[in-house]
Amino acid sequence: MAERKRIAAVVTTWFPGSHANLIASKFIEGFPVDGAVVEPKVDLVSIYMDQLNWNDVGMDLAREHGIEVYPSIRAALTLTPPSTTGDWPTARDWRDGELAVDGVLLIAEHGDYAANERDQRMYPRRHFFEQICGVMAVSGRPAPVFNDKHLSYNWTDALWMYERARALDIPLMAGSSLPLARRDPGLEHEIGTPIEEALSIGFINWYHTRLDSYGFHALEALQCMVERRADGETGIAAVQCLEGAVVWRAGNEGVWPRDLADAAEALAEPKKPGRMEDNCETPTVFILEYLDGFRGYSLVLPGHLKGWAYAARVDGEVQATGLNRGGDLEDPFSSLGLNIQEMFLTGEPQYPVERTLLVSGALEALMESRRRGGVRLETPHLRVSYRPCDRPPVRAGLTPRCR
Repeated sequence: MAERKRIAAVVTTWFPGSHANLIASKFIEGFPVDGAVVEPKVDLVSIYMDQLNWNDVGMDLAREHGIEVYPSIRAALTLTPPSTTGDWPTARDWRDGELAVDGVLLIAEHGDYAANERDQRMYPRRHFFEQICGVMAVSGRPAPVFNDKHLSYNWTDALWMYERARALDIPLMAGSSLPLARRDPGLEHEIGTPIEEALSIGFINWYHTRLDSYGFHALEALQCMVERRADGETGIAAVQCLEGAVVWRAGNEGVWPRDLADAAEALAEPKKPGRMEDNCETPTVFILEYLDGFRGYSLVLPGHLKGWAYAARVDGEVQATGLNRGGDLEDPFSSLGLNIQEMFLTGEPQYPVERTLLVSGALEALMESRRRGGVRLETPHLRVSYRPCDRPPVRAGLTPRCR
C-alpha cells in the first residue's frame, strides 16, 4: 500500500471562523458532506502559524492530534526545527534541509496586517510562497500548493507567484470556496456558450469592512462562470468601480444591466425584504470590459444581501442561479477541501490558477479606480488567456467523487 501524502499548513492565524479553521481543520477532522464526515486521504503533519489569535484554536487542535507546530515555514516544510537542543543553533541546525512534505496549504487570510492606500489588507501571501518555493527549489522537488483566495493584493506579486510556480513546475491552485458552492437552481454553462453579458451579486460581511475581501468573491463568482463563454478567456481591457448613489443612476441609465441584477437578486439568500435601493446605502458596482468585447459586472449590496447569485444573458434569454443559498459554510468549504485533496493526490489542479491570477489583477485595478473616485482604468497588463477545465470539480452537496 502506498504511503499517505504528508501535508503542511502555512497559515496567518487560526481561530473559529477563520479560513485556517474552515479549511485546514478539515484535513485533520474530516470533511462534512451531506450529514456525514468524509475522512481525509492525506495527513496534515506540520503547521506554521504567523500570528496567535486571542481566540486561537489551532494550537489546541495540533496538540490534540499530535501535529507539530514549527517556528518557521522552512521548518514546517522540512520537518526540522531550527534548533533541536534548545541552545544557540549550530550551522547544522540552520541547514536548508530537504522538502519532507507532499503538499502545502497556504492560508493567508485573517490576522493583524496593515492596509494600503487602496484599502486592501496586505496579507503576506507572496512572502509565504517565496519561502515555500525556496525550500522546493533547494530540494529540487516541487509539490502541489493551494493558495487560499487571491494570489496577492497587488499585480506584481500575483504575477511573480504565478511565474515562479511555472518555473519550478509547482502545481498551483488558488481561489475561494464560492465557485464550488451549491447552485440553486443548478447552472453550469457548457464550454463555448455564447454568453452575451453577465452579472454577479453579493455583499460584505459585518466583520469584513473592506471591499477587497468580499469584492474578490463577487468577481470570482462571475469569472468562474464567464470563463466558459465562446472562445474562452483572453483577459480584461478596462475596469471601473462605482460607489454610492451613482450606482443607482448608472443602473437607470443602462450602464449595468438591471434585469440581470433583478434576476440574480431574486435567487440570492438570505436578504432583507424590500428593494435593494432602500436597504443598501453603500452599493458598489464593478464594471469589467473584456478584451473580446464581452462585459461583466459585479454588484455588491451590503445591508440588503447576505448571499450570492449570478445571472447571464444567453441567446437573448436570462439564466440565473443562487450560490450557497442560506449561507452555510460547511458544504462549500468541504468541497474546496476535497478539491485541494484531489490535487495533492494526483498532482493536477482541479481548475486553472489563471482564473485567480486574472481576478487578483482585476481586483487591484478596481480598488485603484475606487481610490481615484471611480475613473475608468485601462488594464493592458491583464491579458490573461486560458481555457476552463472540462473535468467537473467536487460540488457541495454532491457525492465526493472527482472522476
